[in-house]
Amino acid sequence: MPQFLLDNNHIAAAAAAGGGGIADETMTAKSRVTVVGSGNWGSVAAKLIASNTLKLNSFHDEVSMWVFEETLPTGEKLSQVINRTNENVKYLPGVKLGKNVVANPDLENAVKDANLLVFVTPHQFMEGICKRLVGKIRADAEAISLIKGMEVKREGPCMISTLITEQLGINCCVLMGANIANEIAVEKFSEATVGYRKNKEMAEKWVQLFNTSYFMVSPVQDVEGVELCGTLKNVVAIAAGLVDGLEMGNNTKAAIMRIGLREMMALSKLLFPSVKDSTFFESCGVADLITTCLGGRNRKCAEAFARNGGKRSFDELEAEMLQGQKLQGVSTAKEVYEVLNHRGWLELFPLFSTVHEICIARLPPIAIVNVKFK
Repeated sequence: MPQFLLDNNHIAAAAAAGGGGIADETMTAKSRVTVVGSGNWGSVAAKLIASNTLKLNSFHDEVSMWVFEETLPTGEKLSQVINRTNENVKYLPGVKLGKNVVANPDLENAVKDANLLVFVTPHQFMEGICKRLVGKIRADAEAISLIKGMEVKREGPCMISTLITEQLGINCCVLMGANIANEIAVEKFSEATVGYRKNKEMAEKWVQLFNTSYFMVSPVQDVEGVELCGTLKNVVAIAAGLVDGLEMGNNTKAAIMRIGLREMMALSKLLFPSVKDSTFFESCGVADLITTCLGGRNRKCAEAFARNGGKRSFDELEAEMLQGQKLQGVSTAKEVYEVLNHRGWLELFPLFSTVHEICIARLPPIAIVNVKFK
């Protein structure tokens, strides 16, 4: 019988009879996992994790997945359909998540028993989610963020991992990489990078939880570097999509990608001097940049934006093209621009600055290839 179906009374009786042993191992040694988020990437993350919790004795079988409840065109609730069909019919249709994935529309209930929290929601929702979870999670909880973005405060940029740590009082690693979700969902080979600060043992546990024969995960001691790679590459992907929409060709696109990588590295090290150059050659760095500039939603929407001469807004294109998913590159470009403007760095980062000005229609799409890059 799967561990998550054990009756609580049975566990308590075992503890009383044995004074420890099996019950202690069940209650203290086995980690419980909750995935906070159920979009395209969140559903794939749940699938990866669920395949491993069934195999590894150190984890409870059941994986809880918090679902932002929606009513489908059929009138059914999304969480109920996921639990009935074992499939996220809206954000990852046609892919079975694993029978040990349980969708839960109640955020506080979904996280209350978990000591491993996997955050994978659009970054603009994270501050509100964290506020709801204050005092609602286990004291021994650990977190990992799969979220690509940042919060901009008056005092400067705040990475999502830092937001989680500061608001919830828990350690937070990050996982980033060349990870187009639909490809991983059908088990095409991919890589990812876990960024950690000091606790390598915890990083290895996250690697164990995510790593499969088709999803190879490696740890790197550089949280800020890994997270900024995952964040900033979406801005470069907007630039690459604009080039595609303008039909400027592969040489131009390659140049934009190179300039983008240079600005990613320069800004990361200005914001966090501890960032390592070697991080940019992990999956979270150049590999993620390449795949996002070749595919992915940011490139796709930016191409459509350029083909329409900038006359249709990104909000309109997002609603039409992404079926409820969120476009991260445009909001990240705005946040990066705010940081650059506040610190007087706009001229140092012409690609990042120009992308934002195109996104808000201050400049036409063709401006992306008219920038004087130093």
